[in-house]
Amino acid sequence: MSSAHGLQAMVVLVFFSTAVAQDGTTDYWLNTWRQGFNFQCPHGELLVAIRSYFSEKEGSDRLWSFECQRTPYGLGEPSECWWDDINRAGMEWSSVCTNNGLVAGIQSKYFEAVLDREWQFFCCRYARRCPYSCWKTSDVPEYYREEGEMVIPSYGYFIRGAQTTFSGVLRDRQWKYILCRMTDFDCEFENF
Repeated sequence: MSSAHGLQAMVVLVFFSTAVAQDGTTDYWLNTWRQGFNFQCPHGELLVAIRSYFSEKEGSDRLWSFECQRTPYGLGEPSECWWDDINRAGMEWSSVCTNNGLVAGIQSKYFEAVLDREWQFFCCRYARRCPYSCWKTSDVPEYYREEGEMVIPSYGYFIRGAQTTFSGVLRDRQWKYILCRMTDFDCEFENF
């Protein structure tokens, strides 16, 4: 096993080794109930793991935690980063980072009136690299109101975006994350 693969396995093991108490409390949740948050990976790192815990009694909201990982050496440093499109609470949303960007952060704001959040991705572009071998994960969580967990399945894949549906009856979201590999060379396409 290469050191990069070993590092990823270690990061994921540490990230998800904390047990979740009955009320969803742990040591690593980024937000508190019904509060907004802004999470950005350190420079040169990208999002590799996402976890959430649902509570109906806390405003049909979720606690969130995220994990980042340094990009492979061959990808280089990000050439630019930006906040991409925003969704509106209570609406379905599909977003892929523009300009061949990869997800390096997330921000969210809770709206009491609809018991939902709005979302926005922080995207970073790496030179003129292009995505390929893209696919969507299955629903995270598998069923509404369950704990959700998504970890990049293989080193060298990156989150490009997501598609999310909102249930107005259950007041919860399911996510399908869009995962891609990136070329080892610069390419001509502005947004692929």
